[in-house]
Amino acid sequence: MTPTPTHKQNTKPELLAPCGSMESLYSALKAGCDAVYIGGRLFSARQNAENFSHEDIIEAAKECHRRGVKIYQAINIAVFDSEIELLADEIRFACEAGIDGLIVQDRAVERIVLESCPEMPLHASTQMTLHFADGVLWAQGHGYSRVVLSRELDRETIMKLSELGVETEIFVHGALCMSVSGQCYLSAMIGSRSANRGLCAGACRLPFSSIGKPRDKYALSLKDLTLINDAEELQNMGVSSLKIEGRMKRPEYVSAATGEFRAALQGEEYDYELLRSAFSRSGFTDGYFQGRRDGSMFGARSYEDVTDMTASLTQIHEKYKSEYPRFMLSMKLTVRRGENAVLTATDGTERVTIPGAVPQEAINRPLSVEAAVSQLGKLGGTLYRPGEITAEIDEGLMLPLSELNSLRRQAVEALDSLRQERLTLRKDFTPADYLPEISGKPKKPITYWVSVEKLSQLELIDFDRVIIPLPLAEDYINSGFDPKKAILSPPRFTLHAEKVEADLKAAKALGFETAMATNSGYIRMLERLGFDVVGGFGLNITNSLSSDEYALDGIKALTLSFELKAAQLSGIRTVVPKGAILYGRLPLMVMANCPIKAETGCKACSHSLTDRTGTVFPVRCRMHESEDYNELLNSKTLYLPDKQGYFNIDFGILMFTDESPEEVRAVLEDYKSGISRRDGKEYTNGLYFRGVQ
Repeated sequence: MTPTPTHKQNTKPELLAPCGSMESLYSALKAGCDAVYIGGRLFSARQNAENFSHEDIIEAAKECHRRGVKIYQAINIAVFDSEIELLADEIRFACEAGIDGLIVQDRAVERIVLESCPEMPLHASTQMTLHFADGVLWAQGHGYSRVVLSRELDRETIMKLSELGVETEIFVHGALCMSVSGQCYLSAMIGSRSANRGLCAGACRLPFSSIGKPRDKYALSLKDLTLINDAEELQNMGVSSLKIEGRMKRPEYVSAATGEFRAALQGEEYDYELLRSAFSRSGFTDGYFQGRRDGSMFGARSYEDVTDMTASLTQIHEKYKSEYPRFMLSMKLTVRRGENAVLTATDGTERVTIPGAVPQEAINRPLSVEAAVSQLGKLGGTLYRPGEITAEIDEGLMLPLSELNSLRRQAVEALDSLRQERLTLRKDFTPADYLPEISGKPKKPITYWVSVEKLSQLELIDFDRVIIPLPLAEDYINSGFDPKKAILSPPRFTLHAEKVEADLKAAKALGFETAMATNSGYIRMLERLGFDVVGGFGLNITNSLSSDEYALDGIKALTLSFELKAAQLSGIRTVVPKGAILYGRLPLMVMANCPIKAETGCKACSHSLTDRTGTVFPVRCRMHESEDYNELLNSKTLYLPDKQGYFNIDFGILMFTDESPEEVRAVLEDYKSGISRRDGKEYTNGLYFRGVQ
């Protein structure tokens, strides 16, 4: 059920520009952005961008605030326990530098900010996979003032979520990932470069196909997004911020994307072709926004795209070389005989009075009001455009034009300085001991939770806990299984939260007591419906602070991220049972657009994608009723019954997909005995012994 709207955004949304370097920052500012987002050298989800040193951040904050522009810092990666001290220091620096808000994925950041600097606004990153009402309201209840919505939402959903009393931010231009943000592990699994750690290798941009080893097929590559043609509508949807993606792109791209959107939002003519040539992948798409998910959204970077960009660089430089005039400057000049000239200036907020030289008696041409007004109005290259300019000048006096220029320059500099100081809100940071006081748990035997896709997979085994998809709830009861042993798993992504809630209510009436929060939004929904809540791997829990925050939410058990090493998993301190996936084909992507349907159609579905090396990745279809996604599964099955001694966890999840009942029984016996029987099959240890960067 959607909560009653409590707020409607009445002001125009900010235009938020990406900045991966100081050069990109100046490009965004000159092109007319309202806010920028940057990353530091640590804890940024774009580690391959140039990023900002501490000195750069201080300078960037000054330059933004001088222009009345907000600056947000992305501290939005999954953090390890070994990094908590460094993380706290980075947050402290952001607070003291006057950063206007932090973009957050890991709840360790939330804990540190709320304990040490509660004045710092928190923005829930799109990496948190918040895409329905309970998720937005869950974030609000945990101190987040803004939610960056998942990219896969249509206009109607965005409008509804923007009525909930929380600022919403949406992407309006730039790269679209094939996977729902925060739920992609492809780069990590292939090359240990984690997207959740800011080091995505972009494996999805390489050749993939559903019809065998590809040559020029890019089944996981979407075109870039642009909603510039919807600029008028975007301003009236209740959204607070319109975000351009691109911290790893060139400054010229930042100029073009920001400047053309600025023009569109002001109802002025914009250059769509310049926007395309600055960067695109065979053109643009607006598919998700329009509620369309089909093959027209797919595209790859072509040779023509590259040459068009090269040809456009000079045009972009020329178009956005001047400072964007942001303020109306009104001035009054007073020139009296025998007194210092005085220029009073205001930008509508601040007011300054600048004394000048004593005027001289004119020998030839006295200073006229018209000449003075004209000279003072020459504001090119500044942040100002002329407002009301007046002058009162006694007859017969002369004041050099150079003196008028000096008065104007001093007034502009004084107003800039006052604005910069007023808007650079440095925040106090009080250090604390953040890691929870939890004694290490003694090592004990692991209990096993089985996760199944078909109820037939349960026929030959006894189980303590079983994880089943929510749509199987009624069949589970009809098959005579105990609902108290079951953990219901709702869709990892849905555009039909009301239907999911109705299904959960029906399952509760059948006697089910426990359900899994596959993303943070379900925590609020499940608790509201009276379920015991178990945290799923999609929460991306990688440290003890985050674990503790979820435990404080009332979650009864936590599944830790499979991007952790076994030693890191074992070292995480929790007050509730912790577990990990120990068997199965790990889900590498949650895809709201089916790559197989786009390439061949559903009738010819191969249920797999093949990469350029010939490696085959199964695709699990969940496109029905309340489930709105597909999952790309790992090419190899995780299998480590003989390596359980490396894990100090309470439970291990054995994740079965297409295994037969006999295979399920054999695997469970392997884990209970601790004996590996590979039978010549090729398995993987996952990331538990090599880790991620």
